[in-house]
Amino acid sequence: MSMSSHARVSDMAATVTDIASGSGGIRTGNSLEAVVSFGSHMYPIQLEWSPHLAALVGILVLILLGGVLTARNRFADHNAFVAQPTPHTEEFLTDREKIQQLVRENGGRMKQSKIVDSVDWSKAKVSRLLAELEDDGRITKLRLGRENLVCLPGHEPTASQTPEQPKSE
Repeated sequence: MSMSSHARVSDMAATVTDIASGSGGIRTGNSLEAVVSFGSHMYPIQLEWSPHLAALVGILVLILLGGVLTARNRFADHNAFVAQPTPHTEEFLTDREKIQQLVRENGGRMKQSKIVDSVDWSKAKVSRLLAELEDDGRITKLRLGRENLVCLPGHEPTASQTPEQPKSE
């Protein structure tokens, strides 16, 4: 056996001893020496730590972290839906019912322009829906200058109500 091959076998034996003792390999500068065993044969390997390998490991860590955060957010969103015992009733209201609810939430009176600002409908659609509600007796529209005041029954201003006339017997 030549001197150089004897030195390599000696180095391999030292590496095997270090791995067996739990150190996992010998670190020298930017490289890591380790031994891979296939069956009864041991093969030394030397891994070079290059900037490209570091970047690749960094990208893999970021992908893994992104996957974990995405899964956590989806799980949290799922729990948010489960935690709501009653469904949101706004989804099941008709357009006419939405207007009535909006006026009710604002004290029973609301300017028509504020209704238009509060919903995603055109002025024409709001005007048509208010006319239908007025025809059904569900609201009262009062003209105030250039604006309409929309009121639920019983919420009209006192000045706009007609005085009660005594009943004739």
